[in-house]
Amino acid sequence: MFEFMATNPSFALLKKDHDTVKDLFTKFEKTEGRPAKTKIVKQALTELKVHAAIEEQIFYPAVRKAVGKDIMNEADEEHHVAKVLIAELDEMDGQEPHYDAKFMVLAENVRHHIKEEEGEILPKAKDAPIDFEVLAKAMMERKSKLIAKGVPPDAEAAMVAASNGKGDSPARAADRSKTRAPKTRSAK
Repeated sequence: MFEFMATNPSFALLKKDHDTVKDLFTKFEKTEGRPAKTKIVKQALTELKVHAAIEEQIFYPAVRKAVGKDIMNEADEEHHVAKVLIAELDEMDGQEPHYDAKFMVLAENVRHHIKEEEGEILPKAKDAPIDFEVLAKAMMERKSKLIAKGVPPDAEAAMVAASNGKGDSPARAADRSKTRAPKTRSAK
């Protein structure tokens, strides 16, 4: 997309992660069979959790001032929405009727976020007075630790766990509900 992404080590690391998850989303869309789809989802969730952690803990704080609070606040909120979906998918086993739909909504949200990050955040951050070599090293070290030890549960995971399955989509909740919408009278 932009040459500076390949030459900036921090950006190259983020871009590689972005490409990995986009490839997993595409693979999911083309895959048949529950076990294969579930395996792809688990892999994508792990990639996304690690990626979000290094962005939120290291990259975003470093570039926030240069990029601007409005764009960074939006990125924070996009992460929050994605992490809620990730936490909900983590609670599922792949057999639920909304599993594929929930993962596709996650994919759409993440693709949108990637487009904005690569098209707005990174171009604004590229001229920031930051040692991107040092930043990339810190990001890689954190990523290695998260891969080795796992990503600790975040606030979104705690929120989803506390809901005891009551935080699903309205359609899923309606499926479980004993009350149904009243029948409407037909027009005469």
